[in-house]
Amino acid sequence: MEPLGPRQTSSGRHESAEERADRRWNELLQEVRVTQTGVQILFGFLLTVVFTPRFATLSQADKNIYVTTVLLGAATTGALIGPVTLHRLVTGHRIKPETVTWASRLTVAGIVLLLVTMTSALLLILRVAMHNSAVPWAVAGLVGWFLLCWFALPTWARHRYPLRE
Repeated sequence: MEPLGPRQTSSGRHESAEERADRRWNELLQEVRVTQTGVQILFGFLLTVVFTPRFATLSQADKNIYVTTVLLGAATTGALIGPVTLHRLVTGHRIKPETVTWASRLTVAGIVLLLVTMTSALLLILRVAMHNSAVPWAVAGLVGWFLLCWFALPTWARHRYPLRE
């Protein structure tokens, strides 16, 4: 039998539902670790802004954007910590495949919230830094980039390379 080429696949992994759930859980944890680190840094920074002297000089619109950004950051943090809490509270109930499914959904929700949080943070920072009409265009360009990297490319890959059984 010849070895498989780079685009070929075997008939799949020979793993039980529990082994598959364990593997998927470990993969999910690695993904959550990456996003959690960025969210924690962003959220920590956001929490300190209100205590700087410059905050008092912001316009009401900028303060509203700030409050919205902090609330979105908190929601993002909750969604990305949710899978860990879910796993911890249902451990031993023998529902690992279901736990992985729900944890994956929470992670996707957290990524969507992260997109909105970063959009809001960029809007605030660029409004304060640039004070001009280019801000919405710069933010829109970056949001487009995030959408391409985070959603369009994976969607394209799923369509281009369908699930192989």
